[in-house]
Amino acid sequence: MSAPAQPVGRPGGRTARNRRAVLDAVADLLLEAGYDGLTIDAVAARSGVHRTTVYRRWRDTGGLLADALDAAREVPWEPPDTGSLAGDLTEINRQIVAALTEEPSITAALIAASFRSPAAAAALRSFWEDRYAIAAIVVERVAPGVPARPVLLASCAPVFYELVLLRGPAPGDELAERYARLAAASVSRSGAAP
Repeated sequence: MSAPAQPVGRPGGRTARNRRAVLDAVADLLLEAGYDGLTIDAVAARSGVHRTTVYRRWRDTGGLLADALDAAREVPWEPPDTGSLAGDLTEINRQIVAALTEEPSITAALIAASFRSPAAAAALRSFWEDRYAIAAIVVERVAPGVPARPVLLASCAPVFYELVLLRGPAPGDELAERYARLAAASVSRSGAAP
């Protein structure tokens, strides 16, 4: 005689549906009205999830933004493998350019909101720490022993600077490639093969 079947948890279930509806509402409201338009009441109304549930789970706007960034970390991402450091860094930069210049850009909206919310700022920092750790392989493949983070920052940070802080015009591939090549050249000058 076999043991009675154990109840199987509902993968996804109502909690996952509510979270998805709330996070979709957060993205929509952030894109439409910015940080000031993002309130518990607005998210509850847009998502169809009761205000009490939203408040109990997320507490405030910072909690909503932090969870939106945490959800972005849950999306699988693999660093490119083009066969060269310059090629890999260029591909990473192209992804950054695309995320920051799409219209509307949820990436740019979340970055802007992180300046207004300590919880969102901490979640954004955690998101980037995770991405830099994953992307380290593009440096480690060609330059073992070279610290990956400074190389990644040398490649990616100027792209953010030009697009977010200077609000430069939407570039072609030139911006992505320029800083990737400079960062790869710095590795080459250090004695490791790019």
